[in-house]
Amino acid sequence: MIGSLFSMSSLLRLIPSHRILFRASIVTCLFIIQIFWTRPTFSHPNPSSDIMRYGSQNSCPQSAIADDILVVLRTGATEALKKVPTHFRTTLRCVPHHVVYSDLEETIEGHHVYDMLDEVDDEIKRTHPDFRLYNHLKIHGREGLDSQESLQMGDGTGGTGNLKNPGWALDKWKFLPMIDKALQHRPEAKWFVFIEPDTYLIWPNLLEYLARFNPSEPYYMGKHMYIDEILFGYGGAGIVLSKPAMQKVSEHRMARLAEYDQFTAEHWAGDCVLGKALDDAGVPLFVAFPHLQGDAPAALDPKTTKRGRTAWCHPAITYHHVHPQEVEDLSAFEQKWYLTNNTLLRYGDIFKYYIQPQLSASRSNWDNLSGDEYSKRTLDALTDREKVNLFREEKYAPYSFKHCRALCRRRRSCLQFSYSQGRCFISGTVRLGYEGSSNQRERIRSGWMLGRIGEFVQEMDRTCDGVEDWFLS
Repeated sequence: MIGSLFSMSSLLRLIPSHRILFRASIVTCLFIIQIFWTRPTFSHPNPSSDIMRYGSQNSCPQSAIADDILVVLRTGATEALKKVPTHFRTTLRCVPHHVVYSDLEETIEGHHVYDMLDEVDDEIKRTHPDFRLYNHLKIHGREGLDSQESLQMGDGTGGTGNLKNPGWALDKWKFLPMIDKALQHRPEAKWFVFIEPDTYLIWPNLLEYLARFNPSEPYYMGKHMYIDEILFGYGGAGIVLSKPAMQKVSEHRMARLAEYDQFTAEHWAGDCVLGKALDDAGVPLFVAFPHLQGDAPAALDPKTTKRGRTAWCHPAITYHHVHPQEVEDLSAFEQKWYLTNNTLLRYGDIFKYYIQPQLSASRSNWDNLSGDEYSKRTLDALTDREKVNLFREEKYAPYSFKHCRALCRRRRSCLQFSYSQGRCFISGTVRLGYEGSSNQRERIRSGWMLGRIGEFVQEMDRTCDGVEDWFLS
């Protein structure tokens, strides 16, 4: 096109001077054409969607159902100041209606935080050991967390999970009360979304997903998990309830309050307590995996398949176990994505454009979560010929990162490896992982087989041909 413009300019110089007006008209037309030809283009939302994607750094997606959703962030005083503030700048930034519930009423960065446990039976709060922290906070406030007394309260009893943490033991009592609290807070809401401080929520994808369901039906959506024979939605991955489901479980529980208080007292996981109450009320779990995810992007196995569902080709709505800095990084990535793309953000996209660029042949003080261990003892047991075959031209030397890499290279299925203190770990999947601990005697070092990972990505992308975006049943 530019070459054509230069050609036309040469021709214009041949036009007689008495045709100046004509020449000026032609130049003007060519100038206008050049402007429209070279101006930047902008992608537009899919006409079938009622969501307007991010258009600027500070804009938020618009949806007809955004006002129908209340997002509830459930936290506790022991973690709130460290983990909650980042959500006001990131995951909750575009959410028009959200509320924070905790075990301590306070204000965090101008946002009111409500006490979720104030209506629990007074006798339970006075006598049950799980409430030692709560009662301590009621007397001493946040300042009481610095005292030795609050840090030594109770181990919890039985079960699994981090029951030695008094905040964790108290958390199980919040799941049933938060149903009534949320209904009272925004009775006009049609959907209630419950997340935790280490949950990352992709708001545009949630809007797209919920727009496909009828909110007048009793829906209980979550990532499936079992404790004994109870099927429930994993709290860290996010739990979504329609208003009819909220009302059903609230009415059912209130009619059997002592029964569910006793069940909570004897159990250790609040999300399981909620799942049992919902099932008892006639609201079974709708499995929303892989859209609701139990791992962080840095720890997620991109090939994980459950119930015949692999996450790669499908839109992501939540991640769990996401640290505050990861929340900030993911939010920046997400905003950039919707500034430059007009498609749903899928797990595969997050791997290719967020995880994969951070992989390298070698990364010091980094644990990429490789799982299969090969120790120096394993190599010492090999014959000299086997060692030569394993490391080819390399001479066998004291076990090292170099030899760990050679072992991974030798196994065609190996995509990554790590080395620490004479121990080699290899893996047939790809994870980014996390920075190593500063108190390690010898810091861990990781590496990835970048060429193989490129082939792996191409192979995973091919599985997406003809695959529907959402699991709706």
